[in-house]
Amino acid sequence: MVQVLPVTFEHHRDALGIGQSAPRPSWKTTGDEKDWTQSSYELKITIHGPHAKEEKSETFKVKSSESVLVPWPCSPLKSRESATVQVRVTGAKGSDPSEWSVPSTVEIGLLGKDDWKSQVIAAPRTLSASNSLQPALFRKDFHLSKKVQSARLYITAYGIYEAFINGTKVGDHVLAPGWTSYKYHLNYQTFDVTDLVKKGDNVIGAEVGEGWFSGRLGFNGGWRCIYGDKLAVLAQLEITYDDSQAETIGSDKTWKTTHSAIQAAELYDGESYDERSEILGWSTPSFKDDSWSAVSELNFPTPKLQAPEGPPVRKVETVKPKSIFKTPAGKTVVDFGQNLVGWLRVHVSGPSGHTITFTHTEVLEHGEIATRPLRDCKAKDTLTLAGKSITWEPKFTFHGFRYVQIDNWPLGDPTLSDLEAIVIHTDMQRTGWFECSEPMVNQLHQNICWGMKGNFVSIPTDCPQRDERLGWTGDIQIFSPTANFLYDTFGMLSGWMKDLAVEQIKELNGVVGVVVPDILPRQYTKPQAAWSDAAIITPWDLYTAFGDRQILKDQLESMKEWLEKGVARQENGLWDPDGTQLGDWLDPDAPPDDAGKAKTDPHLVANAYLVHVTDLMSKICKILGLGDGAEHYGSEAARLKKLFQEEYVTPNGRLAPDTMTSISLAISFNLYSTPSQLLSAASRLSKIVRFSTFKIGTGFVGTPLILPSLTQTSQSQLAYRMLLGTKCPSWLYPITMGATTMWERWDSMLPDGSINPGSMTSFNHYALGSVGAWLHGTVGGISPKEPGWKVIRFEPIPGGTVKWAKCRHESPYGEVKCEWKLEGGRLQVVVQVPLNCTGEVKLPETDEVQKVGSGVHEFVVEGHDAGDWPPKPLANPFTDPEKDEFEGK
Repeated sequence: MVQVLPVTFEHHRDALGIGQSAPRPSWKTTGDEKDWTQSSYELKITIHGPHAKEEKSETFKVKSSESVLVPWPCSPLKSRESATVQVRVTGAKGSDPSEWSVPSTVEIGLLGKDDWKSQVIAAPRTLSASNSLQPALFRKDFHLSKKVQSARLYITAYGIYEAFINGTKVGDHVLAPGWTSYKYHLNYQTFDVTDLVKKGDNVIGAEVGEGWFSGRLGFNGGWRCIYGDKLAVLAQLEITYDDSQAETIGSDKTWKTTHSAIQAAELYDGESYDERSEILGWSTPSFKDDSWSAVSELNFPTPKLQAPEGPPVRKVETVKPKSIFKTPAGKTVVDFGQNLVGWLRVHVSGPSGHTITFTHTEVLEHGEIATRPLRDCKAKDTLTLAGKSITWEPKFTFHGFRYVQIDNWPLGDPTLSDLEAIVIHTDMQRTGWFECSEPMVNQLHQNICWGMKGNFVSIPTDCPQRDERLGWTGDIQIFSPTANFLYDTFGMLSGWMKDLAVEQIKELNGVVGVVVPDILPRQYTKPQAAWSDAAIITPWDLYTAFGDRQILKDQLESMKEWLEKGVARQENGLWDPDGTQLGDWLDPDAPPDDAGKAKTDPHLVANAYLVHVTDLMSKICKILGLGDGAEHYGSEAARLKKLFQEEYVTPNGRLAPDTMTSISLAISFNLYSTPSQLLSAASRLSKIVRFSTFKIGTGFVGTPLILPSLTQTSQSQLAYRMLLGTKCPSWLYPITMGATTMWERWDSMLPDGSINPGSMTSFNHYALGSVGAWLHGTVGGISPKEPGWKVIRFEPIPGGTVKWAKCRHESPYGEVKCEWKLEGGRLQVVVQVPLNCTGEVKLPETDEVQKVGSGVHEFVVEGHDAGDWPPKPLANPFTDPEKDEFEGK
């Protein structure tokens, strides 16, 4: 029996106040039917007007197998309108339709500037001791004369805010409205506040901190007030009464303001709260605000006010401390056992005026908290007590930490029950899981997940702890295939891509910034291969993972601008050899003070990427039906490939320079011209890998490609040997050192426990976690054969000491699974295909591809030969040629 799950809209988890007027529905079907495909669907849609009045109901029947992002069949919805949608589906000819799905509701936000009747109101500027803007409170009393049927609050801020109605916080968002390119895009949030307002006296209020809008951002001291120097709020509360009459309470000059009990709140330096300054009941109707100041009205925002495409940042998890201990210097430190992103929640009482300090770090060095990697970031919160018990947590900052040093705790030391860590990140749906028989590989995968969570806080950042936390384009470009498998990233990343495009086109003359939003001085904004190439590669990866061609349409102008105007070329069309390139950033041989000093020529990296993205543009144009563009970029890619070969490839397939990264780029980007060259490259890569005794030799650019290149050239055992190595540099070395997230450098911590002396030494960077895509696709054995997972490729390749693996992914159509185990030379593989999908199964030691329909399918390979294990390294003339560096594997 086929059952249809509730309809979703576009890529939203919550469809309240969305910005798409013709939202495309999607649905999943469940059941144990074999080979089931949908032949048609019916949509039952009921449209409701702005004040919940039913207007019309229609049913649409469509002959189609599509169930993901199908066209909206009605007229576009207007601002504030909603629709209730149900679907039922029919399988093969002669089958009965399913039951109708549970109703789902989508509601449109405010689509146009004319929908806003409110004004932006600002508080007087009050500076903290550190020169930041002290957070401000805003409030407005209002009276409702009739019973309320429904209420919506539309709200945003210059800064980050929390909203309140009648003393209760509105919603569960944190760090709202999130970080966008505020000059062009400003997100607003929509909340259903029907249960918070009432007939009679009411109060709406907001507390606003500086956040990304006016707070200090960037390294080397950073820059303040990049977008503005005032804390402000824009709020519009729309009430519908039982008699369908409507009333609007908007922010205007009648509101009042004062400063918050939070003395300072900075993203890098932390939050200082003085409970003695708390204004009790300030957002309740009984409070008198006679002593509060008048607000000032600002001009209406010039950036586009938009509903978010992705989910908000939320508190998603609570972590209890593992231990509290004294350091050699006598300091009290709490260890949460996990490097995470968020803040502390503390339960404490003490004398009035007593101040406690909390300093957050990721690691210890010589038994003390290690603050040097934070650079110009204090990561320090302070709490001043008012003589009574309090449960407190900050609200306008966040930290990356595992350890917290607690200074001046009242009456002795804290206990484990006094503290907990609140984990925050953009609240994306988890969609990918992996585990295998090797515990250290499982820990690696867990570290990849934690690294992603900590760096998906409103935008995809490089790191969450030091004076940076910026949207580096190169990092997400290499990590997005892994990210898109683990979580539903589409809404978050599609919104971020729009910021990338608007800054590139309107400010940077086609150049894509190395960070988005771009807050860096112009000397940092130079065209950079692999980083700026995110303009093309990241939308392509989103399309591959989610099957939504709209991302390609939306970003097409940006892609063209990058290739036609942004790339700094020499006369023949390759990259200008005199320009600076970041190249294979953080090559393991790069010295601590020069992260870009890699073994691989940075211009080889740049030109390999140029051929690749030009070829991708040809494919994108073909998908979008742009034949002329497909032909143009296809011929250009072929021309550039020939130039690349002339410049870097010998007739026999040797590369100059000859490194893991250069060969992996050439293999992955199809840069060899003949099969014999590719065969030569595979042999050479094998020699380099063996000569390195299977240690990693790649930086940011080469790391996602080295294991896939070995696998593609039928050398998966060498890939496993690299994966399973534990000597530095390797993926598992940080785990031997206690890592619980991915590190920025292969040796962020040295074997003796000291920290790498380089100034760029983060312990939470997801870039090197890009190996996750290989774990999912090769060890786990699942990948999309066609964009969006309508056709699934199952091709597990066992190897090394891994005896079993399990991998699953919640695709747009339903759950995909692959599980395999190896016992006594017998390989058993079990795969699961969702309804309305098909699969292609490729088993080891056979060229046959078996096609399967929906359901669970089992396969057995008898006498499976895993190959020689372990592979031996090449004899090194400078070391003992018989020595095996495989650490006991």
